[in-house]
Order: sequence, then structure tokens, then C-alpha cells
Amino acid sequence: MSMDGTGSNTLVRTMERGGEMVRELLGRKGPVIPAIRLYGSIAAGQRPNRINIETVNPLLEQAFRIKSAPAIAIVINSPGGSAVQSRLVSKRIRELADEHEKEVLVFVEDVAASGGYFIAVAGDEIYADPSSIVGSIGVIMATFGFEEAIKKLGISRRLYTAGKNKSTLDPFLPEKKEDVERIKTFELDIHKVFIEWVKTHRGARLTASDDELFTGEFWTAARGLDMGLIDGIGDVYEVIRNRFGDDARLKWIRKRKSIFSMPGLGFGSATSGLASDVAAELEDRALWSRFGL
Repeated sequence: MSMDGTGSNTLVRTMERGGEMVRELLGRKGPVIPAIRLYGSIAAGQRPNRINIETVNPLLEQAFRIKSAPAIAIVINSPGGSAVQSRLVSKRIRELADEHEKEVLVFVEDVAASGGYFIAVAGDEIYADPSSIVGSIGVIMATFGFEEAIKKLGISRRLYTAGKNKSTLDPFLPEKKEDVERIKTFELDIHKVFIEWVKTHRGARLTASDDELFTGEFWTAARGLDMGLIDGIGDVYEVIRNRFGDDARLKWIRKRKSIFSMPGLGFGSATSGLASDVAAELEDRALWSRFGL
């Protein structure tokens, strides 16, 4: 019985695949590296493309339960968002890493800025593309002022509060100096938490001065490498292969989709849900647009 070249190639591929399956069954395949992708703005709530402790913690726990894994890979692409959720996620990564004695490798895609960088700092090492954006170690709060607009429309603002500062940042009232001073103090307190977290986890690797690092400015990863904000240039596939060998495999840990998360199967007002979605989308776009994305 003879075979032509095509048949021979098919047999070779079949034998190779069979060999792979045998090695896998015998545990001789390369190491499995659990990988989690964190994409989107950082905010509480069950929305697509949102990062928060509620959605991320189950993925982290699943990844760290893989005892044979020599490390955990976390790929992040986030312009930032909630200071609280950023810290909760970053802190949980470190807790699990210490508990399971696992190395955490973080990989930045387009951007890990502000809260996104806060989370990235939880990694033992941070890698990025040379054109990735990193940094923005600062705090921002924004609002609008409509008091002149409603005056032109002939609308009167009627507001009743218990507590003299309950109306702080009300967009339909004139800005008050004491409100601004109080907000600045509030921001400085949060900024201090951010700075301490970065210094604790980057330590002596930081080479730039505080006056340069902690102004809220952001940089390309190529510049961030010189400043000690990241540890190297590379993507998740390249670094994992170089670190653990050509046989190393990434096992992507993903959230299971629930039937109740499908459109049309939720509870509540469709109109209010739509308005909320539009507001959330505008907020997300504002965060991404700061970095030209």
C-alpha cells in the first residue's frame, strides 16, 4: 500500500498530535499559565467592559486555584476609573499571590493609566508594548456648572438640605470656594494612597523623582521603562514563551455568561436602563479619549 505526499503529511500530523495528547496525559506538556484579561474602565456595577472587584475576584480565584501553574498572567487595558475599585482589585491580586505563593506577571496593552496602573502595580513584573500608555498617577474629579443656563431659561432652583455641605458640587448652584478647598483635600488624601501603593510595590525600581512621577502625567511604556514604572518591553505570548519555554500554554480564564445578562431578559424599566447605559457609555468614552483611544 503506497501513499502520496499528502497522505504521508497527514499521517505525520496525526502522529504528532497523538504524541502531544500522550505527553499531555502523562503531564509532560509545558507548564500551563492561567491568564486573565481585564478590559475597560474601572467602576462598580455589572456592565460589559467594566473592571471591579465583583467581576474580577471570581476570575482571580479560579486562576490561583491551578496549583501546578508557576505564575499568573494578567493582561490589562484600562484608562482608569474608581479609586476604590482599583485598590480593591489590586489588593486582592496581591493577597492571592501571597497566599498561593505565585508570581504575577502583568501585561499592558493600549493603556494602563490612573486606576489601570494602580492595578498593574500589583504584579511582580510589568511588561508593555513600547507604544503603550502608562502612569497618570493622580486623582481627578469633574462636574458641570449649569447655574447660568437655568437662569437664562427662567428656571428657579429649589433645594432643601439638612447639613450645610450637603449640596457640595450641585451643578445648578454657583461654585463655592470652601467646596473647592474641601474637594482638593479629598483628592490629596486619595492621591496619597495611590503614591504609597506605587512606592510600596515598585520600590527601588522607580528611578524618577516624585515630582516627575506623581504629577498625574502619563508616558509611553518606552519612557516608563526608563522611569521604573514597568520592567520590560514585550507582550504576554512573547514573555511567557521566553520565561517558561516554547511548550508553555496560556489558559484564559473568562467569565461565564449568564442567560439573565442577555438583552431583553433583565428586570426594571427599559427606558431608565437605556438612559443609564448611555450615561455610562459617555463616561467611559471620556476616560478613553484622554489617551487618544
